[in-house]
Amino acid sequence: MALAAAQAAAEKKARDIVLIDMRGIVVYTDYMVVCTGSTARQTKAISDEIRRVLKEDHKISARRVEGEREAEWILMDYLDIVVHIFTPTARDFYRLDRLWGEAPQQVLEPSAL
Repeated sequence: MALAAAQAAAEKKARDIVLIDMRGIVVYTDYMVVCTGSTARQTKAISDEIRRVLKEDHKISARRVEGEREAEWILMDYLDIVVHIFTPTARDFYRLDRLWGEAPQQVLEPSAL
């Protein structure tokens, strides 16, 4: 499911896609997917595509989505995975992938998805 979300993000030209394995570190999720859109408009398009793919292909809906109005940082909570979609400025400011530096991380190249 995390790879499906990452692939959906890549379809909408998300950059710097990172899959973070949170198992054994936190109890509230198994994976985080972190990616960047160039603009707030693109982050919204990325979140729309992830929502569509996970609903149509995996029959799941997000339990909660936050930040879509401003679209600087959109958080999509699917319980087993949490997706974070940032604009470049927000991602640089929050540095979420560095915050969880002890967790195994995989940088996903769009061509490999």
